[in-house]
Amino acid sequence: MQIREFTAADWPRVWPIVREVVRAEETFTYDPRMTAEQAYDIWVESAPGLTVVAVEDDRLLGTAKMGPNRSGPGGHVSTASFMVAADARGRGVGTALCRYTLDWAKRRGYAGVQFNAVAESNERAVTLYRRHGFAVVGTVPGAFAHPTLGRVGLHVMYHEF
Repeated sequence: MQIREFTAADWPRVWPIVREVVRAEETFTYDPRMTAEQAYDIWVESAPGLTVVAVEDDRLLGTAKMGPNRSGPGGHVSTASFMVAADARGRGVGTALCRYTLDWAKRRGYAGVQFNAVAESNERAVTLYRRHGFAVVGTVPGAFAHPTLGRVGLHVMYHEF
């Protein structure tokens, strides 16, 4: 598997992954009715951020975006988001994207990486992030409306370098 920088030519293969994840309403707080154009504007980061894709042979397996969590006095902390194609889950794609993001943030001198809204019901992601050094630093109770579980908490997770 290779992780490389996203190009505009990748969007027709990234959009189905984003659409599927967002419309499932199980992990991301994005509007499930978002259009491809709206999703592009949200997912594709401009400098100093970066969007990448994970590919194997000619198959796109997943994508990540990363950049400063906030501007100004908060600009020393990075953030990131990950999406993996349904049929590629459990194959280490999320792990590879997470490692890539941590390395990217360290190389750019960020003090750490903060995830602002990890659904506590997304146990695979929470476990992955903890395995890579993230800690839950707070949970907003009932802040995520899961389609089958009802309202669940949203974790704020942090990895300090």
